[in-house]
Amino acid sequence: MKKIGVLMSGCGVYDGVEIHEAVITLLALDRSGAEAVCMAPDIEQHHVVNHLNGETSDEKRNVLVESARVARGNIKDIKAVNVEDIDGLILPGGFGAAKNLSNFALKGKDADINPDVTKIVRDMFDAQKPVGAICISPAVLSKILEDKNPEVTIGNDFGTIETIEEIGGIHVVCAVDQIHVDHVNKLITTPAYMIGPGIKDVAKGIEKLVEEVLKYA
Repeated sequence: MKKIGVLMSGCGVYDGVEIHEAVITLLALDRSGAEAVCMAPDIEQHHVVNHLNGETSDEKRNVLVESARVARGNIKDIKAVNVEDIDGLILPGGFGAAKNLSNFALKGKDADINPDVTKIVRDMFDAQKPVGAICISPAVLSKILEDKNPEVTIGNDFGTIETIEEIGGIHVVCAVDQIHVDHVNKLITTPAYMIGPGIKDVAKGIEKLVEEVLKYA
């Protein structure tokens, strides 16, 4: 059975992982007979957003603890996962990728990436194992692998495309139900909720991404 890492960033689109994207990923992996190895960094969230009214609060939450909600408790600290433990890696989207796994949302092309996130992605790359990224996560991937001129898609968001290309990435415009495969670097990306409009549309691209990651794994 192939083991695929699923790297989460909290719980909720505005301050953590995009829950639909994460659950569709987990469902697609399970349907394909693969084992999901959920992981997240044991760090404090950048901030907490009330998902009902969009307001930030002074509350403190932990990325690993919040991600455990999505994983039903079956999750590991990213520090405990080594490249030998998994055959592929997938990063669902959500603002947590750009606020907790990195500060891309704040610093753009000059973003800092969590060192444990950088390590697992670089280790996967060096081992020639596939990495999938969904929604905004391809931008984080582009920063981590900026010296490799990675080919990615985040749909058609001009501002983010511009930043990815400033970093050194190559952006390919895709529809929500499409994926882009960087065959050289073994990267698979799909726009998901960067385009939307709904869960059935997003699912089509994510399911294709999972299928392609498993082909390379």
